[in-house]
Amino acid sequence: MTPAEAATRAKTTAQLNPVVGVTVVGLDAAGAAPHPALAPVLSAAGLVVGAARHLAAVPVPAGADTVTLGPLAPALHRLAAAVAAGVPAVVLASGDPGLFGIVRRLRAAGLPLRVVPAVSSVAAAFARAGLPWDGAAVVTAHGRDLRPALNACRALPLVAVLTAPGAGAAELGAGLVGWPRRLLVAEHLGTDAERVREVAAEQAATDTWADPHVVLSLADAALAQASADAARPQAAADAAYPQAAADRAADPVAVGGMRVDNQPAAAPVGGWALPETRYVHRDSMITKSEVRALVVARMRPRLGRLIWDVGAGSGSVGIECALLGAAVLAVEQAPDAAATIRANATAHEVTVRLVVGRAPQALAGLPDPDAVFVGGGGHDTLAAVVARRPERVVLTLAALDRVAPAVGLLRAAGYTVEGSQLSAARLADLPGGSIRLAATNPVVVLTGERQ
Repeated sequence: MTPAEAATRAKTTAQLNPVVGVTVVGLDAAGAAPHPALAPVLSAAGLVVGAARHLAAVPVPAGADTVTLGPLAPALHRLAAAVAAGVPAVVLASGDPGLFGIVRRLRAAGLPLRVVPAVSSVAAAFARAGLPWDGAAVVTAHGRDLRPALNACRALPLVAVLTAPGAGAAELGAGLVGWPRRLLVAEHLGTDAERVREVAAEQAATDTWADPHVVLSLADAALAQASADAARPQAAADAAYPQAAADRAADPVAVGGMRVDNQPAAAPVGGWALPETRYVHRDSMITKSEVRALVVARMRPRLGRLIWDVGAGSGSVGIECALLGAAVLAVEQAPDAAATIRANATAHEVTVRLVVGRAPQALAGLPDPDAVFVGGGGHDTLAAVVARRPERVVLTLAALDRVAPAVGLLRAAGYTVEGSQLSAARLADLPGGSIRLAATNPVVVLTGERQ
């Protein structure tokens, strides 16, 4: 060891060897030796807390008390008592304990902490795969509902999922069938039993996986083909709408039209409620921007939610929900409209899963949505949507005789209903430099919220 290295180690040891308090030390998920600061901190500890495998992996001092983690409450009680008594305590954890780890719970308990992180299981999994992950989303299904993690995988091209028994690769694979995704599953990282496999979602759903494991959800090569298929109508759209093409060229994309930054939680760069000229559409079959602004607001799209866009038309509503981070399923019966939706999704650099078919029949077997926009399909389609019990249902109606039946159906199903008529008038030029107001067709927007 060089003098400089010795000085650095001495300084680190002094910083991490408190008289009182709790030191949280991560054990390397990649299998490397513990951090050199662990030895002096551990030798001074009067209490050591950790999972059985962690306690077995380090030289716990003979005089130190130990707590094997199971339920966290007893460990928190013992740690608080140690701090009050001035007894140094060490908590052993996996990888980086600040990444969906024990640090959050210890902080919430008011314990004074120093943290020595190691390589996390997520970092180790990406390293094993030889993949960069500076733009990846990291989510967890450990001790919580699987759906937000699943929907993040549906919406984004690169997602790492921390799993738990009953919420792992098999369940994620089953939920990703129909989305162009492959799963890289890393089991027992850093041990002799380590295994890393890349499989299709369908295979992941049927295989048996060892716990603990980490899942990386990767955009499939099929996305590249989808982009190529969409490029033909998109070329014509670029010629017709050069500003949209220029905006797209200024914003970097990855293979398959996916956003490089992978972070849709921020507001989209180009805004939302975009003008109709930003979309390819036919015969004005598109939700107008003034109406779309209210519809998207009512849908409450965000990362972790699944949106259905039924009777999608140009796909503008679903695309703007995807820009705000939601996973989106677009249902459209017309084949030419389906091609338009693909082109628009590629132009706006989002993934929209497209189901070509007539509603309500096409809705059967689709994963349950959090919110649904019904842009077409009639009363029977609305009834089929309500039967799936989404949190919110939003629909637009141009014909007044359809408003009362729709309100009645929603209320009978236990939804509270609010509605507005939107009637916009846009500026239009007149000869000689004058300006007039040109009215757009009035539309009724209904929102049903499940009670």
